[in-house]
Amino acid sequence: MEVILLEDVKSLGKKNQVVKVNDGYARNFLFPKKLAVEATAVNKNSVEIHNKAEEAKRKAEKAKALEDKKALEDRSLTIKAKGSQSKLFGAITSKEIAEALEKESGLSIDKKKISVANIKTYGAYTAEVKLYPEIAAKVTVNIVPEE
Repeated sequence: MEVILLEDVKSLGKKNQVVKVNDGYARNFLFPKKLAVEATAVNKNSVEIHNKAEEAKRKAEKAKALEDKKALEDRSLTIKAKGSQSKLFGAITSKEIAEALEKESGLSIDKKKISVANIKTYGAYTAEVKLYPEIAAKVTVNIVPEE
């Protein structure tokens, strides 16, 4: 029997994949747990339409990520911080960098997508902003004393 998986099933397949399974396995395990539906022409068509919509969504997200990369690339942020001589009181985290990016560029970027070295002194640092898998932008962060 052919079924369409509604969720990832270990050692069987991924979501929206059409697989062949034994009739008993489908009737007694997959269907009652709502892990799969029978692969009728209507169900196959709806999965195909869903997959095309997902692909279009991924392409749009990738295009937006490339556009954001162009906007962020080679951007220089200046963050004012309190400290004494060359050391900061505390550290500059990805949260402060995300807030500064949103203020300057208007792009709302999750702090979890920003990777930066531990910033505890004044100076210039490079932060990497991950916008999409395999698409990242480098941003220069300048830490200056607050006056």
